Amino acid sequence: MQVTDSSGLSHRVSTVSPSIRRQSLGFGLLTFMLFIAGVYQQTAIGFDSRFVLFAQEMLRHGPSFFPTTYGQPYADYSALSTVFVWLLSLPFGQVNSLTAWLPTAIGAAVIVTLMYRLVAPCSTRWALLSIALMLLTSTFVTETRAVSQDLMLAAVAFSVFYLGYAADHFAMPRRWPLIFVLLLLGFGIRGPIGLVIPTGMLCSYYLLNRQWSRLFGFGLLAAVLLVVCVGALLWLAEASGGTAFMHDVVRMQFMGRMDGSEGVSGSLYYFTASFGNYALAYPLALLVLAAVWLTNPRQAGPALRLLQYCTAAGLIVMIGLSIPQAKKARYLLPMLPMAAIIAAYPFQVAQGRVFGWLRGLMQGLWLVIPGVLIVALLIIQRRLPAQPPAFVPVLIVLAALQVITLAAWFRARWRAEVLACCAVLALWSVYILVYEPVERQLYDTQAFSRAAFAEIQKAPAPLVLHGMGKDAKAIKFMVNIEQDFQPVFTESTQELEALSGPAWLMMDRNDYNALQGTPLGAQPPVLSGRFDKNDFVLLHTPPL
Repeated sequence: MQVTDSSGLSHRVSTVSPSIRRQSLGFGLLTFMLFIAGVYQQTAIGFDSRFVLFAQEMLRHGPSFFPTTYGQPYADYSALSTVFVWLLSLPFGQVNSLTAWLPTAIGAAVIVTLMYRLVAPCSTRWALLSIALMLLTSTFVTETRAVSQDLMLAAVAFSVFYLGYAADHFAMPRRWPLIFVLLLLGFGIRGPIGLVIPTGMLCSYYLLNRQWSRLFGFGLLAAVLLVVCVGALLWLAEASGGTAFMHDVVRMQFMGRMDGSEGVSGSLYYFTASFGNYALAYPLALLVLAAVWLTNPRQAGPALRLLQYCTAAGLIVMIGLSIPQAKKARYLLPMLPMAAIIAAYPFQVAQGRVFGWLRGLMQGLWLVIPGVLIVALLIIQRRLPAQPPAFVPVLIVLAALQVITLAAWFRARWRAEVLACCAVLALWSVYILVYEPVERQLYDTQAFSRAAFAEIQKAPAPLVLHGMGKDAKAIKFMVNIEQDFQPVFTESTQELEALSGPAWLMMDRNDYNALQGTPLGAQPPVLSGRFDKNDFVLLHTPPL
């Protein structure tokens, strides 16, 4: 059915059938179970430690507008994502990896559900393979199995884009109130960038459709909402920690990311580094766009128009995020669903030799993934500190998947879907059952932290964390202490020598070795062990 909107443009309007809705919910639930598989008792490591500590302090002291560390508000984030973890942790009475990861897993499952609903009306095959390519992206895998505000924002941004598209193409009501609620949610999760990215994605859709009244109307309202949200954020910051804290919020959430004081990357970082960070989806998407440009289709059907909308939305994210000087791979996650949809487009196109080559290339890659993973595991086996319990079972699973893919290769029906599914299962099996256990053993901080705290409790005295950084390795110690605790921080030998009275000193063994020849260096370690992939010691200085 064709309808004409207020801008005078004609759209082909269909509906999302009940079967597609049910299937999308099924795929969303299925992937959600994959995202949270085996996470309940995993210890916090790396970047997760900061967010788990936020939730632990909120669980002890109640919700606040900003998360806290050491009892003080933290300027780099608002507290909304921490509130989600806090609410999920209340029934357990503690923060665990399941409650910490659930908001991220829910956001990832929402993306899967809406991707299927967006693409399946054109082709269920295209929809399934788009999801598979997203699930095969390393950044998506690592961020889904973690506390990731950027993945939550990706879910918000894709939801806003879907609602704008569905109102024109699926005969759905135009849900402006829900869109603006999502923009508020994005701001609460990720600050100003959390409102700007979804706004830009939907504006790109209106721009491509030449819906000028909606483009300028929505853009103006979103800009007003951004100003109001920023004003409210600064007011809450001043109310929470005073003028100095408000200036920290401005520096860390605004100026620090724009001027590069939070880390600098080149202007083309996202366009070049994404070849690795977002493979296979991103490089394949570029090949597909090149193929579309070379074939130059004369008639733009609904599938090609959807491809164009996704290209514009993904490009606006990449260009917009390239403006700030501070860049990190995970910031670009809102672009990934678009890249995956574009990359799977050849399976929607029936004609064209170039698209046939691309289909063969992708199926060939999916075919060899289980075998490549087997070879990789066998090569690195000797370098592992300890063989994970599931190492041999994983090899058996990979071998079985390789046999299935070889059998599917000679059957035209469902070949691509079976190959992609086996590749996804192979990658996620290795990540969950081999990579994660090894990573958590190498970067474990719980064993040493709890052993050190047990020694401190036997002979109470101030704990000095030397050279650990209040917002760096010290966080990884604090997350394992299940109570409020105020350590002392030192960075130089002079600060250590100025300490008086009995104290406990925790430091890297290299820092301890540098103290040899001083009175502190003469103190034998009370405890030695591995902490965050480094050797650490605990010293006890007697009373003077």
